[in-house]
Amino acid sequence: MSQSSSPFTMAGRGTPASPLDVLLCRNGIVESVHRVHAAVTDQQGRLLMGAGDPFRASFGRSALKPLQASLLILTGAAEQNQLQERQLAIACASHRGTVTHARAAFHILWKAGLSADLLQCPVPVGATSPLQHNCSGKHAAFLAVCKRMDWPLATYMDPEHPLQREVLQRLAELLHQPAAEFLLATDDCGIPTVQLQLVQLARVFALLSSSGAPELERLCRAMQAHPQLVAGDGCFDTEVMRFGLGAVISKGGAEGIQCVGRVNEGIGVAIKVEDGAKRAKHAVALHLLDQLGWLTPEATADLRPRFQHLSPHLSLRISGELRFNGTS
Repeated sequence: MSQSSSPFTMAGRGTPASPLDVLLCRNGIVESVHRVHAAVTDQQGRLLMGAGDPFRASFGRSALKPLQASLLILTGAAEQNQLQERQLAIACASHRGTVTHARAAFHILWKAGLSADLLQCPVPVGATSPLQHNCSGKHAAFLAVCKRMDWPLATYMDPEHPLQREVLQRLAELLHQPAAEFLLATDDCGIPTVQLQLVQLARVFALLSSSGAPELERLCRAMQAHPQLVAGDGCFDTEVMRFGLGAVISKGGAEGIQCVGRVNEGIGVAIKVEDGAKRAKHAVALHLLDQLGWLTPEATADLRPRFQHLSPHLSLRISGELRFNGTS
């Protein structure tokens, strides 16, 4: 998928909407700047608000895990193996590899009658098992789906494997785009990842946070019920969902990708930091959640020190805001 050649413009202005800037300040003096693009859409993919280039293309990375996990439900693997919300949540997770996380991923395999030896995600440095890898829940879910469908287990990461082709087909159906048009690459855990425009990624989260797709709605409920499994205590996604009080779903990805959705309203937000900085995406996400009114003032006040005040001498300041799309 190529970059959009038509910049996002505001009605009556004729100029591109400014990107957001995240300023790293040392003792109040700007030391570094991260540039950020964002898109806000509804379930139909209509652009509601944006900053910078909302049509910018980027790999979805781990933000696509809920979409990938949806095959557990669509194929009947979740029903066959009597998977509970904890197992569905870990299938969507980028977790910290704690004992709790590893056990949750293992339970998917155990319920499906599979061995952890089948996992092909890497063993993290200093760890002893692939179950401790942050993507182990996704990999375990993929294996459970393969067993349910009688697909080969040894090659489940291959882009041409029936599993990966089915993931791509489901994404194509949700976005109303031919599967053959998607650009694929290999994620760090070995699974194919897909390049999407920010408006498309936001639409995935609009659908995830709505009742339009029952399998995604079920995964959304599981993530909300067990936010500690989706990332971990102190991690951005976990804390935002806790403080969101059932109104916000959150899932990030590597290289500056962060997505959130407004539960029951079917509105999604996708963020991309140009230089991939993790610290910048969290600061911008809080800034936009505050602008959109999706968190209470008390929640925002509690979260900002955690994700914007990096040390006694370092802090992050955001310049800019979302603008309404007056072109539609």
